[in-house]
Amino acid sequence: MAVAAALLATSPLQAQSLRIGLQEDPDALDPMQGTTFVGRIVFAALCDKLVDLDARLNYVPQLATAWEWGEEGRTLTLRLRPGVVFHDGEPLDAEAVKFNLDRYRTTSGSRRLAELRPVQAVEVVDPMTVRLRMAQPFAPLLGVLSDRAGMMLSPKAVQAAGARVADAPVCSGPFRFTRRVAQDRIVLDRFDRYWNAQDIHIQQVTYLPIPAANVRLANLRAGALEMMERVAPTDLKEARAQRSLRVVESVALGYYTLSINVANGPRARGPLGNPKVREALEAAIDRRALNQVVFDGEFVPSNQAQAPGSTFYNAERPVPARDLAKARRLLAEAGMPRPAFTLLAVNTPVEQQVGEVIQAMAAEAGFEIRVQTLEAGALTAATDRGEYDAALVLWSGRADPDANVSIWLQSDGFINWGRYNNPEFDRALAQARSVTDTAARQGFYRQASAIYLDDRPHLFLYHFKLFWGMTDRLTGFQPHPDGLIRLQGVRLAGR
Repeated sequence: MAVAAALLATSPLQAQSLRIGLQEDPDALDPMQGTTFVGRIVFAALCDKLVDLDARLNYVPQLATAWEWGEEGRTLTLRLRPGVVFHDGEPLDAEAVKFNLDRYRTTSGSRRLAELRPVQAVEVVDPMTVRLRMAQPFAPLLGVLSDRAGMMLSPKAVQAAGARVADAPVCSGPFRFTRRVAQDRIVLDRFDRYWNAQDIHIQQVTYLPIPAANVRLANLRAGALEMMERVAPTDLKEARAQRSLRVVESVALGYYTLSINVANGPRARGPLGNPKVREALEAAIDRRALNQVVFDGEFVPSNQAQAPGSTFYNAERPVPARDLAKARRLLAEAGMPRPAFTLLAVNTPVEQQVGEVIQAMAAEAGFEIRVQTLEAGALTAATDRGEYDAALVLWSGRADPDANVSIWLQSDGFINWGRYNNPEFDRALAQARSVTDTAARQGFYRQASAIYLDDRPHLFLYHFKLFWGMTDRLTGFQPHPDGLIRLQGVRLAGR
């Protein structure tokens, strides 16, 4: 892509046309199929959800204005916002919500199947009320509906598009889809009939995938972007020094983890299929040094899907120290003193550096690691097929703890690429979902974390902070821990 070698064109734009630099190109722009973090950033402008999150991670109304649990937590009734229309002018009513939720939870290949599996039926109570019915309480459901499973598309447009929904998605958000050029740009235009149009001041938003953080920053400094996500910690000093720029930050829900192929196809028979080798790999990694070397100490070393110090973190199993002697002993016991495998990483300089630091650390214990970088979509496709040994991957994080671990490790998790399957772990998750009391849920998630920390199908490495860079002409942006760029209230002054 030309952006990687040179700055974007800097011809003047209208004051309310906003260009945002993304770390990679999103995958399918269909909430039923999407899996990438940057895809969720685009969806934040394109597709409203039934429920949203505020900056303090409270659930707040969006397409649903009110909700109520009933039948001892086995039903959730949602009252819809009146007067909402999709981008094709069709009304958003209870029938449309039922269509979308049924599509997500029953379509073969849907990435939302596991998230909505507890929902047995979606009932139309009246034109503006829907009721979700479950066999047993499912505490994470509001969290599920605050993400892609809560995004509504026009049933008429979905039926007309067939398998090509993602080519031109028709949602109900503040911006409508205009065009997409793969690996180059996604263009959205303001939707004048948006229910909250008075808070939308940008006329057009263009998302530009620019994998290298330093190139994104160079484009921002030159005026070829008005905003970028994920300023690298090593670039913060430079970004903050430029008077025409601002850096906004937030502690993130998200983390990076090593997904390990423990049971998906022939590659699972490699060295990492041996639990002792996985334990040795963890013992060879110094998470604190990794954070210091790559991220100038800005991020949070972690070993769990929940951040240290947070409500559902298992403090009884803190981040382990590096232990090379233990790593070498475990490899000897496994009969593999020089295990070799390939570590996949997305083709950004930062993620390649993380891979190389892990490579160097593990080499001191006897590992021979080859770091292979791929475009984000290619990495996702390879891991989904089981064509990998280990992969460095991002999870952008969710407010409910269930969604931070079940997606990877539940036996039917939608991105359980390594096909990890432990019935005891699944049972602990099921118990955590069946109660709404925080203390009770903490106990069950402690049980679940103890299981995966012993099995090591993933090695969680660090939780990150989010840093957005933007021109000082941009105002009204509110940072959220989920990392999404919400454009409500955002304004862009002219040059």
